Amino acid sequence: MGYFGAFLFDGQFWTEVEADNSVQPDVEFWLHVDIHDSDIATITYHPTGPGSGVAFLGFTPRTYFEDPNASLPTDTHREAAGLATWWADRQGGVADVDRDAMTGRLLPYLAGDDIEPDEDDDEEDLDDAEVFVEVKTDRLLALLDLPPIRPLR
Repeated sequence: MGYFGAFLFDGQFWTEVEADNSVQPDVEFWLHVDIHDSDIATITYHPTGPGSGVAFLGFTPRTYFEDPNASLPTDTHREAAGLATWWADRQGGVADVDRDAMTGRLLPYLAGDDIEPDEDDDEEDLDDAEVFVEVKTDRLLALLDLPPIRPLR
C-alpha cells in the first residue's frame, strides 16, 4: 500500500486537509497537493494563469485507472506554463525569459495522458521520484520555491 495524503499551502504554511480540495483559502496564491497511493499527485493551484489549475505527477487518473472519464484530458505544456506563471506571480513578477525557463524545468515533472503504467519496470533501476510520487512532489515544490510538506513519507 502506498502513501495517501492531501495538503494545502496557503501562501505561508502547509495544512493537512481532505483530499476533495473543498477547503480553499481566502488568499491570492494557494496550492493543493493530493497524493493517491504513491502513484498520482494532483496539484491544484490558484490563480491558474494560462493553465487549467490542475496538473498531475506520476500518472493522470485517466491513464492510471484506464478510464477516460477519470479526469479531463491533460495538456502538460499548458499546465507547466500555468504553474510557471503561478510561481512568477508569487515572486512578485520575473522576466519572461525566467518564467519560460521555469516552464521548461517543470515540464518533465508533469504526467500526460499518453504515458501508461509499465508493469515490467524494475523498480531497482528507477530513481525514487519515478517510484514514489511523493518524492517527485517534494522536488517539484523545491523547484517552485515552496517549503517541503512534512511528513510526506
